[in-house]
Amino acid sequence: MNDFPKIQLSPFEEQLVTDSTWLLTKNAILEKIKMLLLAVQDQQEAILNENQQALPAEVLKVPPKITRGENYLGLPWLVLDQPRYFDRENIFAIRTMFWWGKFFSITLQLSGSHKELFTENIAEAYDVLRKNEFHISHSDSPWNHHFEKDNYRSLAGISKEEFVHHIRTHSFIKLAKKISLGEWDTVPSKLAKDFRILVGLLS
Repeated sequence: MNDFPKIQLSPFEEQLVTDSTWLLTKNAILEKIKMLLLAVQDQQEAILNENQQALPAEVLKVPPKITRGENYLGLPWLVLDQPRYFDRENIFAIRTMFWWGKFFSITLQLSGSHKELFTENIAEAYDVLRKNEFHISHSDSPWNHHFEKDNYRSLAGISKEEFVHHIRTHSFIKLAKKISLGEWDTVPSKLAKDFRILVGLLS
């Protein structure tokens, strides 16, 4: 006799598994998020066109990209990378992220030669970044995107001296800001503002 494991569903889970409406709604929402990111992409391209001389030529040659996944810490996500340049040692990316149930975020990520090129610019921008509520990653991995204490620290709680020491000695620079999902109507304009700040501090 086969001894099958007994898998039980809660009443709420039974309700969901027999109703496809919620999943179709989720897919419709994600498609709207993609449309929002495409609109943000257009705004970012206009800002980049105004600042072409400030950024490395190889970074501007790579076209923007929107990617989608279902399982960052268990939740769906969409990401717009623009500009983007990734190789084994050298990274330059401004990443706009939607994380289901959590937030929108915008992140500047630099490593290798790009970090060396812009470290002092970023050091001088401490006051601007702090005023605009950015965070800095102190994680060992540049691929963590959550804002828990083991990954990001708010610049509001870091002195300029500590900030400068960190960006000069850490293997990568990752600056990020999150926007509440409850701010849906103003998300595109806020993302454009923060994108302009990040591009401007590299000039």
